[in-house]
Amino acid sequence: MPTASAIRQVIEAALVERIPSALTPAPRIIRPVSPTGIPAIDEVLSGGLPVGAITELIGPECSGRTGLALSFLAQVTVVGKVCAWVDVSDCMQPESAAAIGVDLSRLLWVRCGVINPVQQPASRFELPKKCFVPPPVTKGLHGGGFGPHPRTEANGLSEAIPELFFGPRCAEPQRRVRSAKAATAPSQLHVGVRKAIAQARPWARMEQALRATDLLLQAGGFSAIVLDMGSIAPEYAARVPLATWFRYRAAAERSQASILLLTQHACTKSSAGLVLRFDAGTALCDETTVFTGTRYSVAVDRERFAPASANVVPMRKPPQGVRAAEWRSRAAWAGGR
Repeated sequence: MPTASAIRQVIEAALVERIPSALTPAPRIIRPVSPTGIPAIDEVLSGGLPVGAITELIGPECSGRTGLALSFLAQVTVVGKVCAWVDVSDCMQPESAAAIGVDLSRLLWVRCGVINPVQQPASRFELPKKCFVPPPVTKGLHGGGFGPHPRTEANGLSEAIPELFFGPRCAEPQRRVRSAKAATAPSQLHVGVRKAIAQARPWARMEQALRATDLLLQAGGFSAIVLDMGSIAPEYAARVPLATWFRYRAAAERSQASILLLTQHACTKSSAGLVLRFDAGTALCDETTVFTGTRYSVAVDRERFAPASANVVPMRKPPQGVRAAEWRSRAAWAGGR
C-alpha cells in the first residue's frame, strides 16, 4: 500500500509540465517592512510600514498624518534612498521636513497648481508691449482700395449733427463698455490672484497629482512616494477611479516602492495593504498656560499582510483585537523631558 507522500510524488511527476508542484502548498511570502522612526507605531506594525504596497493614512487635519509621513521619509533618506512628495494643495513646509531629519537633497517635491512667478509681469497693471504698437493702416474696403467699410462711414455722425438724430443709429457701431474682470487679460493678473484661482479648482490639481504619481512609478528609482491629499474634500478624493489605485498597487509591487496616501476618508478600498486611522491630536499644556506639544493616537483599520505567529493556518478567522498606538510630539521651546 503506497503512502500518501509516494502518491503525491507520482501525481506531481505526472503533472510537472502542466502544473508544477500541484499538491505542494506555496511558501508564505513575508512582506518586507521599513521603520517609521516612531517606536510606538513600529511596535504595533511589527517593524514598520510595508514595502511595495499602498499605506493609507486616514484622519482629519492636525492628526499626525504628515508627521508620520515625514518621519518615515527621514528613515528612508538617511540610508541614501530617493523619495518623492506629491503635494496636491502645496502645503508642505520644507523647514519642518528638514527639522525632522529628511534629507532634502534626496526628496523630490512636486507642487500641484502652482504658477511660476518668473513668467508673470513685474507689475500688476503692466500691459504687454503689443498694446503700444499702432495697428497697420489699411486703405479701402478691407485693404482692397475700394473705399472704407460701410460701418465706418457713420462714425461720429450723431455727435456732429445731434439735431438730426434722437439716439444712436443702427448702422453706427456702438462702443462696448467692458467690466474690469473682462478688461484684464489672464496674463495680467496678479500672481496671488492666479494662485487663488488655481487653488479653487481641486479636481484639476488632483488630476495633475495623479499624472505625476503615474510618471514617478513608471520611471522607478523612488523608494517612497507620498501622495498628500489631506487638504482635499472627501467628495473630490472619492472621484478617483478604483482602477487608478489598483494600477498604483501593481506598480508598487513591481518597483518595491512604498506609497503613502494621506486622505481624510478611505478611498483605495482593497488596493491598500495597510490602513491607519488617526484621531484628532490633543494639545499638551504641561506648564498650564504654555503649549508644549501634541498627543496623537492611531489605530490599524486593516492590514493585508499581517504577520502570522505560527506556520499553521487556522480554519476559522481568529478574533481581531484593537491595535492602537499613541505618541507625543514636543514643541521646540518645550525642550526634552
